[in-house]
Amino acid sequence: MTETAPAAATIEAADILRILKMIPHRYPMLMVDRVVDMVAGESAVGVKNVSFNEPHFQGHFPDRPIMPGVMIVEAMAQTAAVLVVATLGGASEGKLVYFMSIDHARFRRPVTPGDTMRIHVKREHSRGNVWRFSAEAKVEGKTVAEATFTAMIAER
Repeated sequence: MTETAPAAATIEAADILRILKMIPHRYPMLMVDRVVDMVAGESAVGVKNVSFNEPHFQGHFPDRPIMPGVMIVEAMAQTAAVLVVATLGGASEGKLVYFMSIDHARFRRPVTPGDTMRIHVKREHSRGNVWRFSAEAKVEGKTVAEATFTAMIAER
């Protein structure tokens, strides 16, 4: 069994319209606004502009709105999914990406409305339709969360 490592090449950034073609997520579950600095098969940086209008802030927490950690991890996974689709090409657009595992998740600082979160994902390895990533989310250059996760790309 050999690991696949697509050739490293810079990929054009993905704005929200491109992201909507690449992954099936939609409001209120779309957690990434654009993806920049993509290197095929290697890494990407996603951007999430955190807005008070997002539905989870109504209950998490009404007097102190904090973005739920699971939503931050979801933003990491969606950034990775955009990288996978950009790496594999148009035939993979719109396919589902399922979590297989989430490991070593750590939440360092709260993310609140008005923050711009930059999500750095790096492919650790991939084999067939299974990819493993390490990820780190930052606000103003400070780490707010980190995790490693494995995901599988599947037909709808």
